[in-house]
Parts: sequence; C-alpha cells; structure tokens
Amino acid sequence: MECIITIELGTNAVRVYAFDLDGNTIGSLKGYCPTFHSEPHRSEQDADQVFITMLYVLKNLLNSTIHPKKYKVVRICFSSSMHSVLCVDKAGNPMGNAITWADNRATRECNELKQSAHASSLYAATGTPIHPMSPLVKIAWIKNNEPEKFRQVSRFLSLKTYIIQQLTGEYFIDHSIASATGMLNIHQVKWEADALAFAGINESMLPDLVPISAKVGRLSKAYQASLGLSAATKLIAGSSDGCMATLGDGVFSEGTATITVEDSGAVRVMGNKVLQDDRQRFFNYLLTEKRYVSGGPTNNGGVIFEWFTRQFGEFKNPFDIEQSMLGLIDAARKISAGSEGLIFLPYLLGERAPIWNANARGMYFGINIKHEKSHFVRATIEGILYGIYSIGKILEGHRRIDSLTINGSFGSLPFFTQMVADIFNKPVRLRQNFHSVSCGSYLLAATEMGIYSSLDEAVKTVALTGHVTPDRNTHGVYIRYYELFERLGKKLEDEFAAITALQQP
Repeated sequence: MECIITIELGTNAVRVYAFDLDGNTIGSLKGYCPTFHSEPHRSEQDADQVFITMLYVLKNLLNSTIHPKKYKVVRICFSSSMHSVLCVDKAGNPMGNAITWADNRATRECNELKQSAHASSLYAATGTPIHPMSPLVKIAWIKNNEPEKFRQVSRFLSLKTYIIQQLTGEYFIDHSIASATGMLNIHQVKWEADALAFAGINESMLPDLVPISAKVGRLSKAYQASLGLSAATKLIAGSSDGCMATLGDGVFSEGTATITVEDSGAVRVMGNKVLQDDRQRFFNYLLTEKRYVSGGPTNNGGVIFEWFTRQFGEFKNPFDIEQSMLGLIDAARKISAGSEGLIFLPYLLGERAPIWNANARGMYFGINIKHEKSHFVRATIEGILYGIYSIGKILEGHRRIDSLTINGSFGSLPFFTQMVADIFNKPVRLRQNFHSVSCGSYLLAATEMGIYSSLDEAVKTVALTGHVTPDRNTHGVYIRYYELFERLGKKLEDEFAAITALQQP
C-alpha cells in the first residue's frame, strides 16, 4: 500500500498528515513551535527548533501508524506560512532567528518604499502589498540596521526552504512562497530587478525558483535511515498554507471564497486574473501558471483569542489552552450579538489588510459598569471577525462571492462558523475534515503522481457536506456595530502613530 505525507510548517505548530491514494486520512500528528516577541513589534522563530519539531512529529507518525500498517511513503508535500526571512552563512547555518510574517520592525523601510517612484510598479509586478510583513522590506531593514550581519549573509531563505535544505542539501523556493516575498514578478515568474535593488541583494542570494509541483531533491541517506523511508520517496515543493487551504476548500472559480482563522486570518478567492486595486489592498499570489490566489490577510486571527485566553482564561492544567478556550466560548454564548455595546479593535500585532497599518493597536471601546468577563470574550471574538469581514467586504467589490468556506483551527467550532455566516450574511459550507491545508497538499501531490489529470479535476473531488445558514436579523445587529468598528479604526490613525512613537528608543 502506498501513501502521501503532507507537512505543514505553520506559525504555531507543525502538522503532519498521511493520506492513502484515495484521499482518506490514515493519521495525523502535530507539534507546537513557540514564537518569540523580544519587543512588541518583533516576531521570531528558531529555525532549528521548527526543524527538530518537524522531525519529531514526522517520525512519531511514521513509527506509530505508517510503518506498522506497512504503508510505503511515495510523496512528501510541503506547505508553510508566508513572508518568513532567515539569514544563513556560507555553511548554511542560521544567523539568528527567522523573522515571521507578524514582525513589524521594517516600518521605516516600508514607508520609504511606499513614497518612492517604484511603489506602484513593484506592487503591479509582484502582487505583494508594501508592508513590513514583506521579506523585501525585512531584508532592507537588515541591510540598514545590521550592516555587518548583512555583509556576512550568504542567502536569505524562507523557513520552508531551510527545512527542505536540511533534508536534502539543496536550496529551492516554490513560485507561490516566492510570490509572497515582494521580489518575484508574478507575470514573468522571475526575480524583479527593482525589488532586488531596493533590498541590496542579487539573485545568487536567493534560492532557486521551482513550480509548486516540482520535486525538490532527495532525502539524504542519514534521514532515509532515521525515518525508515526509501530513496525513491519524492519530496514535492508544495505551496503556502494559504494557497493550499484555498485549494483544499474547493475554491477554484468565481462565486466562492474561503476564510482562514488560524493564528492569522485571511479571505481568499482564486481565479485566472490578477485583481487590480488602485489602493493596493489585496495580495495576488501565484499558484500555478495563470492561476492566482487573491485576497487579504489579517495579522490578528486566532492568535488574539489565544492571547486573551492566556491572560484571562481559567486553567485546570497550565498547558491545556484549548480546553480553556472552549470554556471562554461557552461563556460568550450567553451574551447577545454586539456584546451589549462593547467593541474590540484586535490590532495587537499591527494590521495588514485592509488598513495596512503596522502602527495599529488593540482597544476595547464602550466599556460600562455592567460589562463582565463574558462580554469581553464575545467582543474579542467579534472584533477578530469584524476585521476579517472588512477584508471580505472590499474583496467583494472586485469578485462575486455567493458562499463561503472556512478553515483553520477555529473553523471546526460551530460558534465561530455561525458568527461568520451571520456577519457576512452568506451561507458557509463546511468540510467533514476541517484541515484544508493538508487536503490541498494531498490534491497537489496526487495530481503530480497522475492520480488526477489536473488540479481542476482534483479540486472537484472536495466534498463540502456541512452548511450553515445566516440569521438576517443577527446580521443587521452586527452591521451596526461593525460600522462603528470601522470608523474607530480610521479615526485613531493619528493616535496609533503617536503611541508607537512613544515606544521608539
């Protein structure tokens, strides 16, 4: 019997799934990876810690499930979060931690680029909004602020590139992850010269570009022996977690959109044309030739509810955050839509779409003497989803959206899915297996193997059996509060900048 392994290098966890060739899940495991915030605007991960976690989870799944059942692993397909930057020296060793998507240290470089003559042309060429999330401006920050380190860097890698290099000894970056760097021309599928000039680097300092279905080297003999895998096991480059989730949710054409609520969040559509937006509020990432995943990301998804839980949740077991989250959600159910006048701006990590303001900060507004912890719980969830709705509302001005799918850890919670349906006033279709990223990776690997003739054929097999219907009356309540939420975010722009300036050294 043969099987496909998918490996997702997420921000908070590594998730490994195994599928038989019919797409049935054989088993799955995950391991958690910490993110370090040495300062409010910094977010980093230890690349070797991520690699060791990946090895640990993969080996456990192989030893507990795959090898005992006599499965032969024929493909391993990767996915990962976007926008990470890891500096390595000539020997390939990390020079410090990887900078993640949530890091806002490059605000000054971002503003410099936005005000330059190249801003509009770079956005049009690369499809990546100019924001501190972008590896382009992160590399420029290293050049400007750590010049000695910059001179010693041999290559700038994504975390996924580093993981694959550790397994194979070769440096590759897939077109999809590359298209989220702000340095890839998504129309010509080559590194953009003006972007590289701004970053102060050349092509030799970046990995080799490959399609998402490309085979990326062979497992080293040491890892073949350690993992019990054959030299014939092929490693597939894969894509970003966002693109894979869109694929895994069956979103491949007009009329549908998918919402992710994981650590971060996003609203995405897929089509054969780049979405043009004069205000540069959307990303357009390349999946395959002439197939683009477009939409907007929020920094402040499930990580915000996790932050709230860690500060205010009740823990019977100090490590059981998921159980504490469920307890808080039960309390939130007792509060009516709108949290009785309490509104939360969730911008604890600055914000990307649609306001693209790294200075944005969090705030509870409208607190009165009757508000209790349960009001704050519900307001926190509503604020996260208002932020996601703001992306969808603007995106809908460019693409028709009749229905939604939802994925990510919070996509499995009925309380969240009903709130999404009510806020958007659209039906939400659900998968039986909520882990859409792994499903998308399976579909890609299966297509590369010839099980499906194309991704178009593969995506038609996605079964969406669940259905959540919106409550129009509740939608009306949410929209009134959302309008106030939106006005607050705009009115506080100067105050966001001021409080940020007060924290500057």
